[in-house]
Amino acid sequence: MTLPARVRIVEVGPRDGLQNEPVTVPTAVKLGLVERLLAAGLTAIEVGSFVSARWVPQMADTAALMARLPPNPAGRYAVLVPNLKGFEAARAAGAGEVAVFASASEAFSRANINCSIAGSLERFAPVAQAARTAGIPLRGYVSCVLGCPTEGPVAPETVAQVARRLIDLGCYEVSLGDTIGAGTPDTARACVAAVAAVIPPERIALHFHDTGGLALANIRACLDLGVSVVDAAVGGLGGCPYAKDAPGNVATEAAVADLDRLGIATGIDSGRLADAARFIKGALGRPTA
Repeated sequence: MTLPARVRIVEVGPRDGLQNEPVTVPTAVKLGLVERLLAAGLTAIEVGSFVSARWVPQMADTAALMARLPPNPAGRYAVLVPNLKGFEAARAAGAGEVAVFASASEAFSRANINCSIAGSLERFAPVAQAARTAGIPLRGYVSCVLGCPTEGPVAPETVAQVARRLIDLGCYEVSLGDTIGAGTPDTARACVAAVAAVIPPERIALHFHDTGGLALANIRACLDLGVSVVDAAVGGLGGCPYAKDAPGNVATEAAVADLDRLGIATGIDSGRLADAARFIKGALGRPTA
């Protein structure tokens, strides 16, 4: 296949990027970040999650944030939900999209959500049904697709099986997450090729962390496989809890610049995107990428 003419960027900074920040980020700062991301041309923005505030206190204000968000006429705001209770809270808050989170590693699944992979997928069935009934798009995440901090390498076939299950549940798209940034161009390509053999490649998104400094190379290695969606976080927000001081998600501004060099359109204003990165960098009081 040839390279895509256009790539859709899914901005995950406000949720995946901020959720592990040790100091509470004020709602007003999150709002300012989303406003700047919108101004840069980003239309698919994950703004928070409806998970237990006890486990993820940084996301406790998601409903309050959503009540203050400006209209997103060209796209929609997405949130992560762990179960039906979370979905109902997201719907009440006016979420335009919800996402569920599975793992390709049994060890990671049990450590992260105290449940097997199969059990987690069973939990999502009522969420998927409720989303269908409400007409709310459902997105799926698969973590540890290129390696697990406990199990090590993960078989591409295992990733493909989980991705297929998420599509069967009703997810319109599955985002493949290199949670610990262990991937290389070869392993990333092998994984995406295996998944593309069981679901249409246009329903695959790349969610690569830059722990090993190869996120951009890994993205490039997969673009001719029919994939045209990339998750990224402004300023490289995030970090890996299993690698101290390691970079987090691939920086949105780096991904956009790299795609531009390849002649691939994103519709993102690089200058305004840089403004968003400077804003959140200043608010956090530290470099973000």
